[in-house]
Amino acid sequence: MPKGLTFLPSLALAVTMALPLAAETKPDASTVIARVNGEEITLGHVIATGAALPEQYQQIEDDVLYELIVDQLIQQALLGQQQEALSKLNTLALDNETRSLLAVQTVNALIAEELTDEAIQAAYDAKYADFQGADEFNASHILVETEEKAKEIKAQLDDGADFAEMAKEHSTGPSGPNGGELGWFGSGQMVPAFEAAVISLEKGQVSEPVKTQFGWHVVTLNDKRKSEAPDLDQVRAELTQTLQQEVIQARIDELTQQAEIERPALEGAGPEVLRQTDLIQE
Repeated sequence: MPKGLTFLPSLALAVTMALPLAAETKPDASTVIARVNGEEITLGHVIATGAALPEQYQQIEDDVLYELIVDQLIQQALLGQQQEALSKLNTLALDNETRSLLAVQTVNALIAEELTDEAIQAAYDAKYADFQGADEFNASHILVETEEKAKEIKAQLDDGADFAEMAKEHSTGPSGPNGGELGWFGSGQMVPAFEAAVISLEKGQVSEPVKTQFGWHVVTLNDKRKSEAPDLDQVRAELTQTLQQEVIQARIDELTQQAEIERPALEGAGPEVLRQTDLIQE
């Protein structure tokens, strides 16, 4: 038997024995990825740091970002080990941060429980159940520089001239080549004098000359309609934000009613000391 083959059974045994070990040592949040003078930095520390980074850092490639975070945590450990304990200021800041994080956990759990697709649909149905819609107008205009020219065009239109052709020939506005058509618009989208002229017209009627800062207009109303309720997807973000605020505030109100909250009136312990940071310096 060739000498080189004698180690194969041993190798196979070694591989077989290694498989359960690999399964047992699968990395998790407690896996130590660095030690700094005995202080452990875990995979969980790295993941938590990465999750809290601003959006621009999330674009960095994972292999680069991982090394940056590990290096930062090691450097922080080295610097932190030079202190015996947190200062009074930082101890208070840590208290506040802990309180804030616990509150965020409560809010996130509340939102996950209450802000379901069914809740958002119900909010949408309630808001738009009696939706009436606002007036929307489809109008065309012919824009010229002088009142005299506008009156001349109005007279020709009254005599049966085609509005679109007159707009193409005479209008100085950007809609002229399009026959003067402006498309659909709602209240507040046009200058007041122009909007007032459109609102006063019946479908197919042509206005008297109207003056705005752009010049003189002759306007016709092509059509009028009521706006439709937006689709759910168009207002989902708005409804979600409103529901979040309502749900959170309702929970705060409920907890406030159940809690025993004391705010002792203390002389000299009010707004007048807000900026006295020397009180929390050691």
